[in-house]
Amino acid sequence: MARKEKVTKIIDGDTFETASRKNPVRLANVDAPEKGQRGSAKTKEALSRMIEGEEVRIDTVSRDKYGRAVANVYLGRESVNKKMQKKIKQ
Repeated sequence: MARKEKVTKIIDGDTFETASRKNPVRLANVDAPEKGQRGSAKTKEALSRMIEGEEVRIDTVSRDKYGRAVANVYLGRESVNKKMQKKIKQ
């Protein structure tokens, strides 16, 4: 079941926090460079511009070993996951 939540903080290019969750949310099927790796600042900035401060729809598909929701995320009708996959490939 998808929930609408406000994005409060971008952690990196595939992980963010919301106002209503204790643990961060990770984008499903998106593997952005980790902090300190080449391209990490660029992907974090891209995700930030896309969803920071916005209300997104979060459709959790699983949980990772850190307890984070792994989810398909939508801004309106657009898939944030698909947009970030394209940005990472560039």
